[in-house]
Amino acid sequence: MRHHHLLTIFNILLTTAIATTTPFSLPNLPSLTAGPKTPSNPFPARPARHPSKLCVVDPTAEDAGPALVSAARDCNNGGTVVLLPDTTYTIASPTDLTFLRSIDILILGTVVFKDDVEYWQTRAFGYTYQDAHLFWKFGGEDVNIYGLGIGTLDGLGQTWWTAKRANETVYRPHLFGTDGLVGGSISGLNMKNSPMWFNLIMNSSDLLISDINIWLEVTNSSSPPANTDGWDTYRSSNIVIQNSTIDNYDDCVSFKPNSTNIIVQNLHCNGSHGISVGSLGQYQGEYDIVSDVYVYNISMNNASDGARIKIWPGVPPNTTGSSEGGGAGYVRNITYELFNNSNVDWAIELTQCYFASSQEACDEYPAVLVIEDILFKDFYGVTSKKHDPEVGSLVCSDPSVCKNIRAENINVSPPSAATAEWVCTNMDEGLLDVNCVAA
Repeated sequence: MRHHHLLTIFNILLTTAIATTTPFSLPNLPSLTAGPKTPSNPFPARPARHPSKLCVVDPTAEDAGPALVSAARDCNNGGTVVLLPDTTYTIASPTDLTFLRSIDILILGTVVFKDDVEYWQTRAFGYTYQDAHLFWKFGGEDVNIYGLGIGTLDGLGQTWWTAKRANETVYRPHLFGTDGLVGGSISGLNMKNSPMWFNLIMNSSDLLISDINIWLEVTNSSSPPANTDGWDTYRSSNIVIQNSTIDNYDDCVSFKPNSTNIIVQNLHCNGSHGISVGSLGQYQGEYDIVSDVYVYNISMNNASDGARIKIWPGVPPNTTGSSEGGGAGYVRNITYELFNNSNVDWAIELTQCYFASSQEACDEYPAVLVIEDILFKDFYGVTSKKHDPEVGSLVCSDPSVCKNIRAENINVSPPSAATAEWVCTNMDEGLLDVNCVAA
């Protein structure tokens, strides 16, 4: 009965907002398609939701977490959960939404999280990989989460960035995360002020992510944002991220271990560290894979990098348990095509010497993780002054672990208008349509 009562409130609010003579009907789920690049494994068709099965999250709840869980359980298997417009929902406890089945979640209001750093240190969902933490997590099958360009997720990031400045060991949760989500979409959301990564797509597959607007608001310049990646994919496959704007202070998108069959297209990135594979190979004894990734039509502005691949080097013999390189695996069949760069330090940066003390140290203990079948194509624009006249860096630790790296139709210039130079180390320069120079 609680949801029926709230639905009446929702109907009145929406009817007033539209027109007093117009009966309320649930807004249509956006018709989303991947394009222009499409996944090799088409997304499965899903049944429509029942238009009368609606569950409104209680707008008066002091903790919106249990209210959201309750609404989701009531509307699972064919319904739609609604978070009302012009309403702020505060999630004040860890919220597990990994039980979802054939359900849509329409966010028209604003979601924030309890502004209490100490509380979340022991209560956020924690993961071993890079100490990832989540306020809430979404999982299940056939789930569409959408905001129609209205719904907003606000991580109240300045609290967390200030806390990090005082204590580097503070856990900072990611703003949005999936864990075991198979099939569906995430679209039309505004995301601002994430404590750390904005999105962690983990253990998930068959997802279309589109029309997301990401940005930061800094109110204390002495404690700027850090590690605010737009998206990180981890142990996930058949994911499309597209048609979005990202204004942040770290990777626009990062493909973490075991990311396969990923398309990223039509993004506008500003202030970022590029679209990155990795870092990979950091942990000795682990086997990292990133393969079959297509990155297409990217506008990259005011960034440290455009396209980026970062691999840790090897470690000395008899080393065990290293967390500073030596991990195995491969990066294979990665394409970066159509990049427009503006004020970017490196248009392309590929390194198998990530965090190596020197090139000599990297040469002595080359990476174990292999990079092969990489294409950089149709790069344009002007870099920043930082490395002028150098505009890119392609550094392998040894040719035996760095194969078939190609660059075609690269037209990137330094701001001085001098001849563009590329740092090339242990590369097959015959495959590179660039002007290579020694480091």
